[in-house]
Amino acid sequence: MSIVDILSNERVAVSLPGEEGHVRNKEQALRRLSQLLAQPEAPAERIYEVLEARERLQSTGVGGGVAVPHGAVEELTRQVGAFLVCREPIGFDAIDGEPVKIFFALVGPKGAPAQHLKILARVSRLLRNAGFRAELGEADSGEMVYQMIAQRDGAS
Repeated sequence: MSIVDILSNERVAVSLPGEEGHVRNKEQALRRLSQLLAQPEAPAERIYEVLEARERLQSTGVGGGVAVPHGAVEELTRQVGAFLVCREPIGFDAIDGEPVKIFFALVGPKGAPAQHLKILARVSRLLRNAGFRAELGEADSGEMVYQMIAQRDGAS
């Protein structure tokens, strides 16, 4: 399963300084990701609860300016992903102590941990490239980020 199989253009966003809803902290990042991930059977508030509970266990800030909030949502029947790029990095209690600029969030059904882990591994491989992370961090729109991911993910 590729990343674009669980992603759509509508679930990718860029938070630019000065725009309404500009993400400035961890809670706002999780809320924005929850809105992007919302599904009819799993509204944003339910997804936020799952992501926030996971963050209380241990930060999903994996280093290199990247965070990968994730969790299982009983109501879902498939994996759903979202990307958020913050042009101004935010504190996220990442493992390396550095602020985070690139977020990939993943939620899926409770009964599919293997599929969930495969997607997380694929995202990890994609975001391991520092040059690609830098390109994503300079994107001006969610559509631009989606196209960059689709192009790179298709090539892997």
